[in-house]
Amino acid sequence: MATKTKKKEKEKAKAKSKAKKNGQITLNARTADRHVLYEEAVQCVEADLDFFSKVFKKTRGYAPHTLREDFCGTASLACEWVARHEENRAWGVDLDRPTLDWGIKHHLSRLGDDQDRVTLIEGDVLASPSPAVQVTAALNFSYQVFKDRKTLLAYFKNAYSGLADDGMFFLDAFGGTESMEENDEDRRISPATRPDGSRLPAYTYIWEQASFNPIDHNIVCHIHFKFKDGSKLKKAFTYDWRLWTLPELQELILEAGFSRADVYMEGWDDDEDEADGIFKKKTRAENMAGWVGYVVGIK
Repeated sequence: MATKTKKKEKEKAKAKSKAKKNGQITLNARTADRHVLYEEAVQCVEADLDFFSKVFKKTRGYAPHTLREDFCGTASLACEWVARHEENRAWGVDLDRPTLDWGIKHHLSRLGDDQDRVTLIEGDVLASPSPAVQVTAALNFSYQVFKDRKTLLAYFKNAYSGLADDGMFFLDAFGGTESMEENDEDRRISPATRPDGSRLPAYTYIWEQASFNPIDHNIVCHIHFKFKDGSKLKKAFTYDWRLWTLPELQELILEAGFSRADVYMEGWDDDEDEADGIFKKKTRAENMAGWVGYVVGIK
């Protein structure tokens, strides 16, 4: 029995060494870092920032240089913003200290001397002040943690007051017929190679909508990750939200003082049978099983 155990340990060590030489990292439910997995599977801060800059420049005629990331988590968006231009400054606000510390270690530290242009605030987005900025973003549907109209309106008013005179407020939103159902969605993730040459092995991202209440639109969702060895990181993230509709968001943004509340919807590629990643301003759209969009408040 002891001989078999030692043999297995040697085989595992050999496989691990081989993966390391090939630039891969051993990945399973025990070794996985949930923040790394989330950023690979869910976020694309480059695309978000491209969209902000494009809409802002088209609306104002010039590029913005100051950004506040509410519900910033690991602050990957704020750090990428600063890395893009030497004049850019960013502020990030989040309640969770361990997540902020993770972002400091993995994102902020990589900016070198430029990290002085990022300020992270451990606090409530309803009450944490920062200098007036040109762009405020609340992404990954995080604002849906506010489940009643009064609180969400208070947040939107706070976002309005924190913007410069030329400021713009960006939210993302999701919906569609399947957004109000209990269901699972699996997606295979093949991570990109990192700057140091290493890369994660492929894994499966699972979005579970565990419950939906049509009376108050309360929705509970989980993110799970499944790995090649069959292990599973269950409930890596759990969200207890109200699923706000686009007209509700637009009405509240206008009530908060914004002059406009524009909706940008993602297009669909019929040939590839998938979303095309291109967001266009619309006043009418075809309802689908699932859609993703932005709501933009213009001061």
